[in-house]
Amino acid sequence: MAGTLLFNALKEAIDEEMENDINVCVMGEDVGQYGGSYKVTKDLYEKYGELRVLDTPIAENTFTGMAVGAAMTGLRPIVEGMNMGFLLLAFNQISNNMGMLRYTSGGNYKIPAVVRGPGGVGRQLGAEHSQRLEAYFHAVPGIKIVACSTPTNAKGLMKAAIRDDNPVLFFEHVLLYNLSEELPDEDYICSLEQADLVKEGKDITLLTYSRMRHHCLKAIEDLDKKNIDVELIDLISLKPFDMKTISKSIKKTNKVIIVEECMKTGGIGAELIALITEECFDDLDIRPIRLSSQDIPTPYNGNLENLTIIQPHQIVEKVEDVLNGRI
Repeated sequence: MAGTLLFNALKEAIDEEMENDINVCVMGEDVGQYGGSYKVTKDLYEKYGELRVLDTPIAENTFTGMAVGAAMTGLRPIVEGMNMGFLLLAFNQISNNMGMLRYTSGGNYKIPAVVRGPGGVGRQLGAEHSQRLEAYFHAVPGIKIVACSTPTNAKGLMKAAIRDDNPVLFFEHVLLYNLSEELPDEDYICSLEQADLVKEGKDITLLTYSRMRHHCLKAIEDLDKKNIDVELIDLISLKPFDMKTISKSIKKTNKVIIVEECMKTGGIGAELIALITEECFDDLDIRPIRLSSQDIPTPYNGNLENLTIIQPHQIVEKVEDVLNGRI
């Protein structure tokens, strides 16, 4: 039996939730007749019509604001920005409206909205299309942030995000859409606040998310040959962090490396290190390490682009440095 591609897993989740709940709707650029820039909404326009799969003008602040208003009236909008970098134009609507209205209305309004789309460093997409916005939005109160990494968790997380009564930023990586995997036959959802223990180990903990999960798995193949036993955790939930799972792992291995595609300054790794230092300091044998992208706009040139983000061989080298006392 052929596996399901990640973009189709997302489409299945949206389709099933739209079928089960008439309040679920989709809006964004080219989500309707075109089927979405990466075909996540393909065929949904024909099935549900233009009022539930709404093609919008290229005006991110406008249609994101419209989604907030729709959510206040009881609908469950899913917003696609075509590319997550474009949603910087809707930063005000996401932070000041989506994130805060449940609080500033004294609980009179819920904002069950999902903002989703492709992000991350692709293959020569240029600086403005290679944004990693998870850190930009991380300080915004009132929102949840998740990053899918496999077809299985993509579907389960999307269904959970649509059903949640709070706004969820849903990050998909542009280079993972064609990842294939067999999905469970039964209906399922994944927790929006729980990390995934991908591989158990005793020597060192790797914390990662999104595409870097797969870079870490490649690195682990080499490390296994050297009898280095790595514990790998896919964060999945970027806000809030699953500190219970993280703390339990660090208590066992006493060493941790964070591998991220986010920029180093003010990135997800920076916040994680702060929390690990606060909550796990006595369990650490060595300072936490982070492997992050360089603090520069992503070059268009393919070779230079690869040099800005962490590669599997760098993970292998850093793990060996830590375990051999070179740090």
